Amino acid sequence: MTTFSYLTLTGIDADKFLQGQLTINTANLHHAYTPTAICNLKGRVQFSLWICRIEDGFGIILPSELSDDFQAHLKKYGAFSKITPSAPTVIYPSVQDGTPTFSHDASQHDWEQWAKLSIEQGNYWLNKTTSEQFQPQELRLHQRGGVNYDKGCYLGQEIVARLWFKASPKAWLHRVAIDNLNDKVQIVNQFNQEALVVARPEDLADATVLSLPEALQQSVARD
Repeated sequence: MTTFSYLTLTGIDADKFLQGQLTINTANLHHAYTPTAICNLKGRVQFSLWICRIEDGFGIILPSELSDDFQAHLKKYGAFSKITPSAPTVIYPSVQDGTPTFSHDASQHDWEQWAKLSIEQGNYWLNKTTSEQFQPQELRLHQRGGVNYDKGCYLGQEIVARLWFKASPKAWLHRVAIDNLNDKVQIVNQFNQEALVVARPEDLADATVLSLPEALQQSVARD
């Protein structure tokens, strides 16, 4: 079972700082959690995040096992910005109206249903093993509104943009049954007998490929 941490980021530079970190444009954030990412300099997702606006800043959720790394990241890149991260606290995976989300109320904790629906809906999450392994486009993050290709610079932006405008991924996110997967298939998340994987289509020839939401079944390449 994966646990998740919640922290806030406040301060007069919080918006400007996150604009230079996140793959999403902070102008598009609102009070509902939006999936997004912070990449490393090679354009690979280091932190998979869910973020929302709060009254005086931003609320941020990530898998707990990456919380210390994330705090270190904020300290490193935010050293000269007027930002204040809070100490991380537990937040609970929950389900609302058939959608995986999060709650501060422990009574709403429903890991199994959250994980099941997240696999079905392409709501991936990264851990220490999968961090820095995939580019946002490979994870279909742009198809979930988590990448903005027209915003200014952010960590890894040059590589992320180059893949979008001048090339296309050879492997990308699929939902599959876990039977008959070969060693070329990279498992992102697994729950019961299903998994989210990043793979080339030809490497799934013997696998049972399951449907994702319609928006996540489109080509990952630029039109």
